[in-house]
Amino acid sequence: MKPGHFEQSLARLEEVAQLLERGDLPLEEGLALFEEGVTLSRHCQDRLDAAEKRITSLSAVDGSATTLPTSGDD
Repeated sequence: MKPGHFEQSLARLEEVAQLLERGDLPLEEGLALFEEGVTLSRHCQDRLDAAEKRITSLSAVDGSATTLPTSGDD
């Protein structure tokens, strides 16, 4: 799955975690899901970092409100 919207990526990450927690997957399938989970986790963290930067920018101490461009994923 190619990471897309944050909410979709997070939902898929939760699904992957549940599948891995069952512990009944063949090794190769488990490894593939783990790799997908790592990719999704990184994507979600990147999106959260970008949102935090935008919030910080909008909450600038000098009172000026500027927005940063988004990547267009959302």
